[in-house]
Amino acid sequence: MVRDIDPEAGFSTLDLAEDRTLLADERTFAGWTRTSLGRIAVGVGFHPLFFKLKPAWVPRAIASLFPLLVAVIVWLAARRAAVVGRLRPHAVVNARRMNLTLIAAAISLGAAALAVAVWALPLA
Repeated sequence: MVRDIDPEAGFSTLDLAEDRTLLADERTFAGWTRTSLGRIAVGVGFHPLFFKLKPAWVPRAIASLFPLLVAVIVWLAARRAAVVGRLRPHAVVNARRMNLTLIAAAISLGAAALAVAVWALPLA
C-alpha cells in the first residue's frame, strides 16, 4: 500500500528504490508461498493411488513428502525475505517481518496436519 506522497517530503530516488526493493521482496515471498501451496495440491492428488498401489504405505509416503516440501519452501521464503528487516520504507507500508513468520508458521502447521491426515485416512 502506498502512502500519500507529499511533494514537500523530498524523497530521493534512492528512497523510492528502497521502497521498490521492499515491494519486490514481498512479491517474491508471495510467489514462493503460492508455489508451496501448489505442492499441497500435488500431495492431495495422490489420494486415488492409495487404493491402487501396493504396499499401501508407498503412496502415503510419497504424499507425505509434499507437505514437508511445503514447509521447507515457505520457511526458505520467509528466510529469504530478510531484506524486509534491513530496509526502511519511505512511501510504502511494508509487511512486517513477524507477519511473514506467522504466515510461514501457519502454512507449515497446516501442511503438518495434512501429512498426519494422509496417514490417518482409512484405506477402505
